[in-house]
Amino acid sequence: MLMTPGLALFYGGMVRRKNAISTTMMSFCALGVVGLLWVLYGYSFCFGADRAGLIGGFEHLFLRGVEQAPSAIYASTIPHLAFFAFQGMFAVITVALISGAVVERMRFGALVLFSALWVTVVYCPVAHWVWGAGGWLLRLGALDFAGGTVVHICAGFSALALAIVLGPRKGYHKGQVMEPHNIPMVVLGAGLLWFGWFGFNAGSALTSGGLAASAFVATNTSAAAAAVTWMLLSWWNRRPSALGTATGAVAGLVAITPAAGFISPVMAIPVGIVGSCVCYYCIRLRVRLEVDESLDVWAVHGMGGVWGALATGLFADPAITGGAAGLLHGNAAQVGIQAVGVVAVAVFAFSVSYGLARLIAALVGLRVESREETLGLDLAQHAERAYGGAVS
Repeated sequence: MLMTPGLALFYGGMVRRKNAISTTMMSFCALGVVGLLWVLYGYSFCFGADRAGLIGGFEHLFLRGVEQAPSAIYASTIPHLAFFAFQGMFAVITVALISGAVVERMRFGALVLFSALWVTVVYCPVAHWVWGAGGWLLRLGALDFAGGTVVHICAGFSALALAIVLGPRKGYHKGQVMEPHNIPMVVLGAGLLWFGWFGFNAGSALTSGGLAASAFVATNTSAAAAAVTWMLLSWWNRRPSALGTATGAVAGLVAITPAAGFISPVMAIPVGIVGSCVCYYCIRLRVRLEVDESLDVWAVHGMGGVWGALATGLFADPAITGGAAGLLHGNAAQVGIQAVGVVAVAVFAFSVSYGLARLIAALVGLRVESREETLGLDLAQHAERAYGGAVS
């Protein structure tokens, strides 16, 4: 809940002044849209009775059977309603993450429609595959403590597909300057994300015991290592960038998400360092390829999630959970299982999102008109200004 407004600030500061409200609204509205759908059917499709390992059933539509008592299957330590609410926030922020790929040019109504369809046909199946009792990736043995595949790979590769269908911002290929309008706002958003991530990862232990504490420390350690790594990379190439350091922290948080409850906190250091490098150079690759995936959801969340999932297969320590072991602890097969999960989720998310984007483009249109894009989406789509004075 805290992370989604934090993401709104993080994204909102990275766009031009004339699109600040539009961008923050794209994130913030996910709390309403997905929050409602989660009650109606989203939770049931993720965590209802298994259907062929692919999707949950209809048992929990409109919160049927989701009560104050703990759930014997999913939440024996907390009320079933608390588990429902906690998981709902994962669905919310995953949808909000995707919006970073399409800022400054996508119609708000089209984004709302895409979000509602996407959470239904992409998020719910993937969440069931990975976390739902009977899900095929869970049965295969894929490890994802807090959403590396379900949230970050899913969002990152979906964002890339949507950006490709939508096309670049006006002036992008002509070298028009599109600098962030408020970097302190970006840093504030990153700080809220960093803090909220402790609930994201440590909370996934569903207890306040030792496992939660281990995940908490691993999360902070990875973020710190990644932030310092990105700062040094940007310093090496030019200057130590505040925007880059904040982005590096987020990259470290993404990378540690699937591994937080499976690895020792000290191993979060290489997870964060490598994750920062992977995301940094994926951004540079994306720029060279001239793909306008505006705020690098694919590079940071998609590819950071890929590394995190594979790192879980490398570093999973049975001493942490009493179970899962990775390559360094004698189970080389776990890397292969993680790779299967990565490929399956990335391909599914990209292909279905591409199809959804094409469908919506044909039915109602994706992009604002050229004159609206020039004016800015704050005025064109919302009739509001982020700041007084002229809109630049």
